[in-house]
Amino acid sequence: MAGKTTRKPTKPSEKPTAKKAKPDGAAPVAPSEVPLLSGGNPQIAKGHGDAPVQAYIAAMPGWKSDAGRRLDALIERAVPGVCKAVKWNSPLYGLEGEGFFLGIHVFTKYIKVAFFRGALLDPVPPGQSKQKDVRYLDIHENDDLDEEQFADWVRQASQLPGERM
Repeated sequence: MAGKTTRKPTKPSEKPTAKKAKPDGAAPVAPSEVPLLSGGNPQIAKGHGDAPVQAYIAAMPGWKSDAGRRLDALIERAVPGVCKAVKWNSPLYGLEGEGFFLGIHVFTKYIKVAFFRGALLDPVPPGQSKQKDVRYLDIHENDDLDEEQFADWVRQASQLPGERM
């Protein structure tokens, strides 16, 4: 038949699929089943609450998982009642109804903590951004994290207007 094309049957995906953390707080799958994006960032389904954030942290490769648990604990201690979510394959931390003040993202050789209003913190976190207010803290495997300074930045950041995402 002229002008008519036929479709080839599609193959089922050859990538293994993993169930990701569900927004309703259902238990996530084993970290070894979570796919990693380029740079080693865990691919976790978008969701609100602690469960998707813990699934992300558990799936962080190598030393980053322990560092992620440490950062999460420091944030919880600095801001009791902090709200958590995973969006764009990154854990976000904020206050109910106030938006998010901090995000975490995994890269091949480090973890990047983004303070969304970091330019207003005292002292300002060291990592520059193309965005006027955002500042970063990059954490590498053998870095000594100044927990007191980090907690102070988290407390300060939580008191500033958050980002609606």
